Amino acid sequence: MPKELCKCGQFLDLGAIPNPGEWLLIADVDYDRYTGPVDAETLYADMKSMLVCPHCGRLLVYWQGFGNGYTAYRPEE
Repeated sequence: MPKELCKCGQFLDLGAIPNPGEWLLIADVDYDRYTGPVDAETLYADMKSMLVCPHCGRLLVYWQGFGNGYTAYRPEE
């Protein structure tokens, strides 16, 4: 089962479909290109994946896709 290691040491499951810990992001300007009936696969391809660590609350954002690592954002204290 694929998993990702958060900087806090918590492993995050990537195998569940749909994944309750994964969020999909799209820029407002990219979203505005869609009108009328939308193909879900095309829309999904334009989105960025983000995981939320249930242990520390970090956001792991995959700006360039899962194969290129993530950028972590930690909540302020």
